[in-house]
Amino acid sequence: MKKYRLFGVISAVCITLSILYSFVGSSQIPTSRVLLSTNPALERILPFEAGTEKPQSPVTLTLQAVDAAGKPLENAKINLQILTPPPNPWLTTDFPIVEGTKLLQMNAAAPDGKLEIQQILPIRGNYQLRVNVSPLVANAFAPYQQTLNLNVRENPVKYKYFAVVAAILLSLGLVGGWVIGGQEKLQEGEIAPQSVRLLLSALTVVAIVTLLVINISAEVAEAHGSEHSNSTEAIAPSSQKSQGLEISIEGDKNATVGKLANLALQVKDTATGQPIRDVALQVKAIALEDNLTVFAYKGVSDEQGKLTWLEQFFDGAPHKVEVEATPNPGVNPQFPPVKVAQLVEVEAIAPPIYIRLIGLFYFTAIVGIGMAIGLLTQHRRTPPAREN
Repeated sequence: MKKYRLFGVISAVCITLSILYSFVGSSQIPTSRVLLSTNPALERILPFEAGTEKPQSPVTLTLQAVDAAGKPLENAKINLQILTPPPNPWLTTDFPIVEGTKLLQMNAAAPDGKLEIQQILPIRGNYQLRVNVSPLVANAFAPYQQTLNLNVRENPVKYKYFAVVAAILLSLGLVGGWVIGGQEKLQEGEIAPQSVRLLLSALTVVAIVTLLVINISAEVAEAHGSEHSNSTEAIAPSSQKSQGLEISIEGDKNATVGKLANLALQVKDTATGQPIRDVALQVKAIALEDNLTVFAYKGVSDEQGKLTWLEQFFDGAPHKVEVEATPNPGVNPQFPPVKVAQLVEVEAIAPPIYIRLIGLFYFTAIVGIGMAIGLLTQHRRTPPAREN
């Protein structure tokens, strides 16, 4: 019986090892995948900085679909979703409404298996790029999907600003604690010396002013888009015809920060009404306030003569979506470059009140730490009173 039991144990171990080995072996088999490259390099990418005069450019993201041998897949269709970093209630970014949302979603034909876009990344953190690759020709290859991560570091200037502000607040708290620690003798009817009462009154005024500044700045940001609602920016028409071709841009003319806006382009033959595929398209989304390109894409119209995408406008200001169509060699009819555009009004959303109070909490905590240090220092240097 012992021999049979030993034989059973050895058999079970062998079977288990065989199953584990098969899993390891299958995981090492090369599979189709998506390669991501950026320009500038990942370590040099910084989030969008509002209110700056220095030039800013979108990040170029290049997605290349390859097969198991590493060769580019031809005649592919790529669906891309860009998800912003998840929210962190204690370490908010410059655009808290954008956190944990979709920044972009688009379907694009990729004859050479490559999708290249330019996109401003509004906040720091880890972005997720969800990519689905499928064949334009049925059964050309098996569809697959992949999730890529893109980590954007915070602008180092923000740390310098925070260090300066923290040093000032800590110094104020230190002086306040020193004054309170060396408090005068109480007069009859007083609950605290006059110097202490003046100091506490000053700190209360500072806290009230800080809270007002935070709320007023939030309200100004919310009204940011409406200030420019009557934009006189000259843009191309939303639909044009040229030498037998009609190109038109459609979609939302009003958008909201934190939500995707639907946009679509249609190219068709004016005589037959049939869609025209493989027309070269250059798409740009431009923030009119700073004349900044926040999104750009070069591609072709699909088999239905369309290009569709969903885009979030993270800055609450008017944007212009502009598309220029040019004929590829062999595409009929041939036509001169045609440009269409659409104005999109964007509604800004003020952050919730608890997010506004986070900064006040940190500032108050730093002042409190300074006061505690001042009190402790004053207490240690003051000799205890001797009893008579």
